Amino acid sequence: MATCLVTGGAGFLGSHLCDELLRRGHRVICVDNLETGSLANIEHIRVPEFAHQNVDITDPYFVDEAVDYVYHLASPASPIDYLRLPLHTLKVGSYGTHHTLGLAKLHRARFLLASTSEVYGDPKEHPQREEYWGHVNPIGPRGVYDEAKRYAEALTMAYHRQQGVDTSIIRIFNTYGSRMRPHDGRAIPTFLRQALDDRPITVFGDGSQTRSFCYVDDLIRGMIALAESGEHLPVNIGNPDEFTLLELARTVIDVTGSRSEIVHEALPTDDPQQRQPDIARARELLGWQPEVPLRDGLRRTIEESGAEALLGVAR
Repeated sequence: MATCLVTGGAGFLGSHLCDELLRRGHRVICVDNLETGSLANIEHIRVPEFAHQNVDITDPYFVDEAVDYVYHLASPASPIDYLRLPLHTLKVGSYGTHHTLGLAKLHRARFLLASTSEVYGDPKEHPQREEYWGHVNPIGPRGVYDEAKRYAEALTMAYHRQQGVDTSIIRIFNTYGSRMRPHDGRAIPTFLRQALDDRPITVFGDGSQTRSFCYVDDLIRGMIALAESGEHLPVNIGNPDEFTLLELARTVIDVTGSRSEIVHEALPTDDPQQRQPDIARARELLGWQPEVPLRDGLRRTIEESGAEALLGVAR
């Protein structure tokens, strides 16, 4: 049995990762101060192999048992969160990553940084390969998240090269599934919430901007495969099937049987026009590729979440 520390373990992705690690027979230490995570995401976990620590990783913290893997997922990740918490987002990417890498070094643990496709910014290369350095506005409103992750990647590689820490970096593309917060500002939870309530679906701009949506189970499978590999350089994990946001809105209406109409709103500042992963390295290094198509994933999200949760109705 390996002991895995998961920062941000009460968040959307973190809680699914905790579930899968426990299912595979590991012990899991979830570190989350619940700034954007929720106890509701982990309240179903009632086994002795699981522990939750409510600590702020921007301060030094310690774990008093041996740790084999460190999955560093903690960070505000939705536009609503990082625009509300810009300084905290930067501190998590810098101090939080530094402290967590230090913990991995102390325990001689394999470290995985959950980075993001946002390091590519509004890309001039399509689809995005890991070798592409990005086109990011460092002083725009999204810069606090983009640059926090870019810095975290640089810090991770510095710890690997200078301190000998066994590190890996996953660049996560748009992911969806149960436990998404209905009001977090991202496309799929927003569209599902609006469609299930037969309200107008709000598409930014003309809806021609593209995204690639990966179902959470596929993403977690790829994340663990990377952590258990020997790879140190960044690896894209996402679904290369590309959809415009207008196509996504129409698919959500069809899957939910909604009577919603589509309306258009002003495009946010620095909203990327294209987002599609090149997953050749994931296929080659990890033998990984996504298995769940968008329509199936949306249906599973609705079934596993329940309409009340997707609508944001308090239990």
